[in-house]
Amino acid sequence: MSDRRYWLFKCNPAKDTYDGLLAKPNQTAPWEGVRNYQARNFIRDDIHPGDGILFYHSSIPNPQVVGTATVTNRPYPDPDKTAHDPPSARYDPKSAPLDPKWFVVDIKAGGKLPRSVTLAEIKDNSKLAARKFLNPPNQLSIQPITREEYDEIVRMSRTP
Repeated sequence: MSDRRYWLFKCNPAKDTYDGLLAKPNQTAPWEGVRNYQARNFIRDDIHPGDGILFYHSSIPNPQVVGTATVTNRPYPDPDKTAHDPPSARYDPKSAPLDPKWFVVDIKAGGKLPRSVTLAEIKDNSKLAARKFLNPPNQLSIQPITREEYDEIVRMSRTP
């Protein structure tokens, strides 16, 4: 499909892992809990079924891309009720059950990379010199990447 887009989805492996996605029924799960408006806008407006994902473990000493996934559906309201629960850290007073502000898409695991690709390796790769998706201030949990960046990182995983 020529209009397929590519994304880097970042998660903290203390909360979610790629192995956790692999363990889900049909290796599919909602990408939920996003509470950043720009990342929410990507989900709501730009991410489509069939889009490719690099699954990135962040917030660890050695951040790395560990697997691939595919978006399986159109966005829908985030079922995480914490957006409507005042004591929750994810509470958003602007979001209401009948007027949700937060959305999710479901993702299906594509497979673990043959070898994880570390942030250090990505930064050292001249083909990824424009790696805006990993540099501040672009530290969003969901970021667009190019097909070339996606393909290069997958290629890197196949080399020792």
